[in-house]
Amino acid sequence: MLTDHHDMDLAEGALIASGVSDAGQLKCYRAKIDRICRAIAPAGAADDVERARQVFQWLWRSKPHRYERGGNFRLGDVIDAQLGQSEAVGNCLGLTILYNVLARRLGLEVQAVYLDDAFGIGPHVLTLLRTGERSMDVENTLPHGFDYAGHRDSPRRRQWGDRELVADVYHGMGNRFFHRGELDRAVQDYDEAIKLSPGYATPRLNKGIALVELGEVEQAMRWLR
Repeated sequence: MLTDHHDMDLAEGALIASGVSDAGQLKCYRAKIDRICRAIAPAGAADDVERARQVFQWLWRSKPHRYERGGNFRLGDVIDAQLGQSEAVGNCLGLTILYNVLARRLGLEVQAVYLDDAFGIGPHVLTLLRTGERSMDVENTLPHGFDYAGHRDSPRRRQWGDRELVADVYHGMGNRFFHRGELDRAVQDYDEAIKLSPGYATPRLNKGIALVELGEVEQAMRWLR
C-alpha cells in the first residue's frame, strides 16, 4: 500500500475525487483554502505542536458544530460549510482531509490513521501529526480531540497517506452513485479507489456487489475471487 504523503496534492486529489474537475472551480477552492489559512495565521507559535493546536482550535472556534455522522466528505462541500452558515461541517473523513490540507499548507507534517471500527459506529479516520520524533493523534470530530489518546492502543490502527484518503473519497462517491442506482458510475469510482489503494478491501467488495446488480454475475464472481 502506498502511504507516502508527498506523492500527490491532497487538496486537488480530494476535490477531483469529489467531482470538482473544472479548472476554474479548482482555482476557486484553492483561493478559499488560502483564505482560511490567512484567517488562522498561526504566527508566533513556538513550535509545530503549538501551530497545529492553533489550526485545530481556530476551526472549532469558527464552527463549533463541526461533526455530523454521514455528513459532508467531499472537500468542496466541507470548505463551503466551514466558511458558510450550514450547521455541520462534515463527517470524520471530510474533517480530517480539511485539517490535513490546512496543516500541510502551514508547513506541518500530517498523515492519517484509519480504524475499521471506532466509537462503536464503524470505520473512522483521523489525523496523525508528526513533529520530529514524536507523533500524536488529532481527533477532528471532538472539540477536545487535539493530542487525543483514545485510539493510541487500538489494534485496529492503520496508517494512511494522501492516496488512501483520496481513495476513500472515491469510495464514498461510489456508494452515493450506487444508492442512486447509477451503477456504472459507481463501478468507475470504486475502480479509482482501488487504483489508489489496492489493499483497501471495501471498495473491492462493493464493486463486486455493483457488478451483480448490473447482471454481470460471472464478472463479479471472478472479481470477488
